[in-house]
Amino acid sequence: MGRKVHPVGFRLKSIRDWNARWYAEGGQYANQLHEDIKIRELIGKELPSAGVSQLEIERFPNQVQVTIHTARPGIVIGRKGASVKELRGKLRAITGKSIRLEVEEITSPDTDAKLVAINVAGQLERRISHSRAMKRAIMQAMRQGAQGIRIEVSGRLGGSDMARKEKLWDGRVPRNTIRADMDYGFAEAHTTFGRIGVKVWIYNGEILPQKNETALDVYHSE
Repeated sequence: MGRKVHPVGFRLKSIRDWNARWYAEGGQYANQLHEDIKIRELIGKELPSAGVSQLEIERFPNQVQVTIHTARPGIVIGRKGASVKELRGKLRAITGKSIRLEVEEITSPDTDAKLVAINVAGQLERRISHSRAMKRAIMQAMRQGAQGIRIEVSGRLGGSDMARKEKLWDGRVPRNTIRADMDYGFAEAHTTFGRIGVKVWIYNGEILPQKNETALDVYHSE
C-alpha cells in the first residue's frame, strides 16, 4: 500500500490556506461542519453546469460569506441577479444567518485542475476514448502556460472486464515539493460500466517565501 497525502493539505500554512475559515468549539463545531457540507452539496446541485472549481466559506457572528470561484459567472448570477437571490435564500434557510455571496471568475479554466478533471470526466461519460480526452486536456493546459500536468484515470476503462489505471503527464510535476504551486482536482465519470475516477495535478511554478528587507543602520568606523 502506498502512502498518499492530499496535495492541498500537504501545503497548508506554507503556500495554501484553508477553504473554510472559522472557529468553533464542542457541539457548535460539529453543527457548523455539517452546515458547510450542506452548503457545498447545495451549490454543486444547483450549479452543475457553471464550472464551479472552489468554494470558500468564512463565518462571522451573524453572517456567512461564501465565495464561488467559477468559469461561468453569468450562469451563477443569472438574469438581473435572479439566480444569486434564489441561491442566497436557500443558503439562508440552511444556516439561519444572513448570507453574503461573492462570485469570482476563473480566467483560465484550462489550467484549473478541478475544471480539467470535470471536463475529462464529462468526455468519458459521452463515450469518448480516455486516452484522447487526456491528451487533449494536457495539450490545452500546456498551451495556456502550465509548467506541468499529470492526469490519472482508473476504473473499467473502455468497458474492460478488469479495472485498471492509466496516467499521462507532460512537463514537471513535483508533487513532493512543498513550495511548488500544485493545483489538484478530482472528478468521477458515471458510465454504464461503473464509475471512473479522474485525478489531475497541475504545476504552476514555485512560490518562494518573501524575505523582509529592512534597512539596518550599521555604524562604520572611519
